[in-house]
Amino acid sequence: MQPPEPPRDPRELDAQERRVVEALRAGTAISRDVRQALDDQRTFGERIADRIASFGGSWTFILICLGVFGVWIAFNASLGRGAFDPFPFILLNLALSMLAALQAPVILMSQNRQAARDRADAAHDYEVNLKAELEIRYLHEKLDLLRERQWSELVAMQQQQIQLLERLLSEARRDPPSAA
Repeated sequence: MQPPEPPRDPRELDAQERRVVEALRAGTAISRDVRQALDDQRTFGERIADRIASFGGSWTFILICLGVFGVWIAFNASLGRGAFDPFPFILLNLALSMLAALQAPVILMSQNRQAARDRADAAHDYEVNLKAELEIRYLHEKLDLLRERQWSELVAMQQQQIQLLERLLSEARRDPPSAA
């Protein structure tokens, strides 16, 4: 039994739906590793942006920054007037501003890539769910067809039994049992 045809004209289907229909007709799996495909297409800059964003959003980065700031402030405060960056630590503020100015766009690039991965995951989930829905619908139709066939067979068997009973009843009326 072939899967039911989609209700719409195939020319009206978008690329995703056409892919699902073709996989359903061919009986092939539609699931695939979308993230791996996207990761394989990353450029060198995108890989670096992901690593920087990953490290920049970690406790390790925060603790290293706190350590460096603490050492910087303690060292310059201990030197007093001879410090290369005396209080209010303008050079430290400049370094932090530059770090934030460079780190923010890199993190945004990484977030944009994550959003693209999420969209690809959602599109893939849609395809898998659509195929599963169509296959479930197909199975329901197949079960309904089997149930109808069984009902037909049961009705035919019942008709045969009724005919047999009627024949037995007519024979019993013709030939009453002899009293023993």
